[in-house]
Amino acid sequence: MDLTPVLAGFGVVLEPANLLYCLLGVVIGMLIGVLPGLGPAATIAILLPITYGIEPVTAIIMLAGIFYGAQYGGTITSVLLRLPGEASSVVTVFDGHAMARQGRAGTALGIAAIGSFVGGTVSIVALSFLAPVVAGFALDFGPPEYTALALLGILLVSTVSSGNRLKALIAACLGLLLATVGRDGFTAAERFTFDNLSLADGLDFVPIAMGLFGLGEILYNLEQRHRAPDAPVSVANVWPSRSDLKQSSGAIGRGSVLGFVLGILPGGGATLSSLAAYAIEKRRAKDPSRFGKGAVEGVAGPETANNAAATSSFIPLLTLGIPANATMAVIFGALLIQGVTPGPQLVSEEPELFWGVVNSMYLGNILLLIMSIPLVGLFVKILRVRPAVLAPITVLITLVGVYTVNNDVFDIVLVIAFGALGYLMKKLGFDPGPLVLAFVLGSLLEDSLRRSLLIFDGNPAGFFTRPISGVLLAAFLLVALLPVVRSLVRRQRRSRERSSASTRV
Repeated sequence: MDLTPVLAGFGVVLEPANLLYCLLGVVIGMLIGVLPGLGPAATIAILLPITYGIEPVTAIIMLAGIFYGAQYGGTITSVLLRLPGEASSVVTVFDGHAMARQGRAGTALGIAAIGSFVGGTVSIVALSFLAPVVAGFALDFGPPEYTALALLGILLVSTVSSGNRLKALIAACLGLLLATVGRDGFTAAERFTFDNLSLADGLDFVPIAMGLFGLGEILYNLEQRHRAPDAPVSVANVWPSRSDLKQSSGAIGRGSVLGFVLGILPGGGATLSSLAAYAIEKRRAKDPSRFGKGAVEGVAGPETANNAAATSSFIPLLTLGIPANATMAVIFGALLIQGVTPGPQLVSEEPELFWGVVNSMYLGNILLLIMSIPLVGLFVKILRVRPAVLAPITVLITLVGVYTVNNDVFDIVLVIAFGALGYLMKKLGFDPGPLVLAFVLGSLLEDSLRRSLLIFDGNPAGFFTRPISGVLLAAFLLVALLPVVRSLVRRQRRSRERSSASTRV
């Protein structure tokens, strides 16, 4: 492995502007992690116009800091207030708040900070070695391989992520439909433009992301937040005891590996990793009844896993150009706005950006560890600010921000329309993540599919004649058919149980 670009990446990170934006990203990430509802995807979407005016590497360093900073920020309210600020911190509530009620809030936050640091660092080291290998492997990808990869990515995000699978698939189909708006890339024929010139070049990613994640989340949260948060418990003795560290060491090790692996998979991400880590720790425990009553492994495992997953989810984005989750889809949009196309060539053609972003995570993780405890009091005070005060300011920033990208009033109309759609989707139980991801991958899927069919003279069986696309499509069919097979097995089992019961009678 040539270490020259890696060392040059550290030089990029240590530039004053990049250091400042890394710190800014981590602090903003922790802040929005503390505030329930406004997650990293929404915040990054709202900040997209701001990144337009700064250097690409600086912008992505800040956005990455927001993402992994939010993973720890959600822990603070989970432990102190029993109020998860982030979806990935939901399981931390079970044992973290129980520890706080036992007077061990400091220990819970300390273990979470240490686990987050270890999980994030392990993931960054693995990312540094694995990402160039994946990028080198992906250089052999052609249109058939990208077609199969895009199909598998959309399906995994729709079926593996939390929430109703059917609704996720419907949202993904809507995203694919929206991706077809505008002129056909091959024939230049207009599609779904309704003779509107503003739609001729297709829908822009920024107003869609800002509307669905930003405005939609704000409207939904205003409706949902009726109850003022409980008074936080006091925090003391932040550094865990030797026995707590010994008891948590296994959970931190397992959480690091599990989070790294699940973070790479499309649809995996921080939330699934934290849930899986909690389930594993509970299953491995000699006395599972301790969980939910203040088991320190119940905090260490999930908190380690979600930070490891947040970091490793950058691998498919930076090396394959495939976002693994909704937040990565928004960062993908940020890269495109900056004129940077993520993919296998990024490592060789933009080494300063690639290694600058990767190495900034080392620094960001250290900043998280240093700032996590001293800022607890500040974050708890911020929680007392009424949503009715924060929401209008955020909406104003969103609308002004989207207008500044193209100086086009039509973008404001789009943000409002997609904001209303995002609100309705949240209210009806639809996750907007698959829609945004399918929209991002839609043009890649269509372009690759049509080029592939030209290569294969219109014969779809050609996809199975190439090893990589064949394996990826086999995985696609396996994931698609697995729920059907499970349903059939359950029906047969129930049928056998009914017949055996009637025989006994």
